[in-house]
Amino acid sequence: MADDEHEIVERQVGKGFKARFNLDDAFSDGDGEDADYDLEFSSAAIRKHLAENPSWVGNDIREDDGETENSSAYDHDTSISTFYLDGGSNSYSESRSSSSPPPLTAVQPDEREVTQDFSDITLSEEPSANGHSTSHEDTQEGDGSPPWDTSYPAVHIDVSRSPPSRVMVNGGTETNGKDHQEHEVVHPVSNASSSHLPAPSHDILPLPPSPSSPLPNSPTAPAAISSRRQTYSAGPSAFQRVMSQTRPHFLPPKNRQEDQKHMADWQAMMKQSRVAEEKRRKALQERRLARELKIEQSMYKWEKEILPDWRVVYKNPNLRKLWWNGIPTKLRASMWQQAVGNALALSKDNFRSCLSRATRALSSGSFPAETLQAVEQDILSTLPALHIFHPKTGPLYQDLRDMLCAWVVARADEGLGYVHGTAKVAGMILINMKPQQGFVVMRNLLERHCMRSLYGSVAAKDDVEAYYRIFDTLLADCMPKIYFNFKQHQISPGAYLPDWLIPLFLDHLPFEACARLWDILLLEGDSFLFRAALAVLAVLEPRLFFPDRQELLDLLRGENKAALEVAKREGRLLDGAKYDIYGVDEETLWERIDSMEDWWKESTWKRLTQRELPDL
Repeated sequence: MADDEHEIVERQVGKGFKARFNLDDAFSDGDGEDADYDLEFSSAAIRKHLAENPSWVGNDIREDDGETENSSAYDHDTSISTFYLDGGSNSYSESRSSSSPPPLTAVQPDEREVTQDFSDITLSEEPSANGHSTSHEDTQEGDGSPPWDTSYPAVHIDVSRSPPSRVMVNGGTETNGKDHQEHEVVHPVSNASSSHLPAPSHDILPLPPSPSSPLPNSPTAPAAISSRRQTYSAGPSAFQRVMSQTRPHFLPPKNRQEDQKHMADWQAMMKQSRVAEEKRRKALQERRLARELKIEQSMYKWEKEILPDWRVVYKNPNLRKLWWNGIPTKLRASMWQQAVGNALALSKDNFRSCLSRATRALSSGSFPAETLQAVEQDILSTLPALHIFHPKTGPLYQDLRDMLCAWVVARADEGLGYVHGTAKVAGMILINMKPQQGFVVMRNLLERHCMRSLYGSVAAKDDVEAYYRIFDTLLADCMPKIYFNFKQHQISPGAYLPDWLIPLFLDHLPFEACARLWDILLLEGDSFLFRAALAVLAVLEPRLFFPDRQELLDLLRGENKAALEVAKREGRLLDGAKYDIYGVDEETLWERIDSMEDWWKESTWKRLTQRELPDL
């Protein structure tokens, strides 16, 4: 072929190898006349040949990777990776970046330069300490091109470090147009092979391990990363601000206007509910005060007709009804003492003698430490809303402690120990009478058969089970729905009845309701304990039909989570009776007790006790 159609590319000295290659052989039959032409196959020669024939190169699409490029005469080399067709350096990069540092060669590489070049690899336009870019320094200076604004973080690769800490990210640095005056194309780290790096060759020795100083354009890496950890504010999250509070999550969401309208309606209803609840409480308080005032006004009738002989109330229905309405506060000590009696024939000095024995045992260290600790813990939970039995500030703390220690000594003669809940009974008695008088009342009260069975030893277990069967029979007759619900969940009276009866309801019912219950209990005897327990279940009946056994037990213990949350939201104190969160008060309880008037018969109680407790 003619000379203008074939051009032999000269080989550079020491670069590549010679190859006799005809460009037309690929398209010929193999028997051309120009088979003897020599072609020099090197990267520099091919680039030079392509530069002289720009029509051979496409302007839009590269065949290798599909990236858009202009002709080599006008485009700037912004890539950080280059094909090396031989062991030589990247002369094409040298011809297009006049101010870039001289390339490294494969022959006798400088280890310090290699380490520094590897340490300075960056994928961003972050300026260095001297104000120049860390990737291509001073490239296209003064060419008038617009500044390149990028929001990508700076990624620094330091190959001298261990693998987990080679890549460091420095983000959030504000840059201006002065710092960025050259174009730069960001490539993935996997393609990072800068023009500053030598071509891969078997002559390159492995990089020696050397300590590297911190990068000039990035702060200390651990501090920078730790300072970028996300912090959470105390306000509502972004999800909570857009979450619908008026529709369950499993339903389609509402639009914003409808959700806001329903939320406003809900808040208005809650406000009206709080106002109505406050009105109900005030009305209840006014009725209670009116009832107490009426009781105090009946003082003359108590002093004239009942105080001389209290047994007259068994014969006179009007006086019995008067007793059921409540004993006046001033007469409660004397009425309780007469109603309880003194079946044990205890002297007035019984408290003093038992207390002296307890004091000697405490001083000598013979008083059981476990019993003393149980007494102290029981005192802490005794009527905490009144604050009169507090160990540090309570005026009746020492009297209550002395009475309990004397009671422990008195029971020690029978081989019985302390029972949790006794402090509540002793505290109620101390509020109404002196310790000497109250000690006698407490001992006789707890010697009644039902209370003695609950406070007794293991030998009284059969009697306790008999009382549970009596209560089960009464519950099945009075409230069969609750009875069958308890049977379905396998909840026996032993799961909740001792917590009510041992402290005589003082843990669960309000103080005013308990005081009135005690007035009638001392008059009517053990049968009223079970009648009051049935009335408590009647008040709780709407809440007792839970599908889960544990929820039902939590409610009976006064620990229902939903009721506690409502009480907290309404700002109610939770240091009073446990059933305050259910709305159990004196008025509602007495409505249930009075409703049993036609159903309850003392003959039924006697018949059941004779059947279950024939020795009584």
